[in-house]
Amino acid sequence: MKTRLLFQEDSYLREFEARVVGVKGDAVFLDSTAFHPTPYGGLDTDTGYLEGARGPARVLKAIVEGDEVAHIVERPLFSVGDLVRGVIDWDRRYSMMKLHTFSHILAAILYERHGVLVTGGHITQERAREDFDVGDVADWKSIVREAFEESLDTARRCIDVKIYWMKREEAMKIPGLVKLAERLPPQVDTLRIVEIPGVDIQADGGPHVRNTCEIGTVEIEKMESKGKRRKRLYYKLVE
Repeated sequence: MKTRLLFQEDSYLREFEARVVGVKGDAVFLDSTAFHPTPYGGLDTDTGYLEGARGPARVLKAIVEGDEVAHIVERPLFSVGDLVRGVIDWDRRYSMMKLHTFSHILAAILYERHGVLVTGGHITQERAREDFDVGDVADWKSIVREAFEESLDTARRCIDVKIYWMKREEAMKIPGLVKLAERLPPQVDTLRIVEIPGVDIQADGGPHVRNTCEIGTVEIEKMESKGKRRKRLYYKLVE
């Protein structure tokens, strides 16, 4: 049974109710979930807990298994048919949402200004990691720093982030919709679109903030060269 991904409908959903549709050892499968799983959309897994008639159990991680989400719990307290309440570790999720939206701004500016493509990345509560193909650019660190500062200035403009769904055929007509090198959106009929008006429009399945002003201050931790063209950037939120 395909799991309904509630975080795609409302990124700010902190609690939800769902029905247990499967149990395999310490893995609990629900008919719907607000837990963001890994590997999915470049973000780390959500954590939190599930609570049923026999008490609460810590959710250590959520994992994609086919078209379902497996919730790995600390204590196997659930049976098929149980109604459970899920609670997300909000501080963890919200930090990842901020970094995720900032990553879209940064990727858009690097692509627009220099044709730099994102080739991979990962976002946790603590930091974001981005890998770029910078082509033949020699002074790549200066370019990344300039784009980073412009991204901060853009975030401070307090732009509302729009999330909506489009038919794949129509969505793929939008120039620059997919900026991830070597990875296109899944071959599905309808795509979830995340738009930061005037900045970026992208097919994306992960949670985002509603307004770019929520991001706050972000700073570069370090930059590394991983080869002639492949470069890596680490950055984090400043509390």
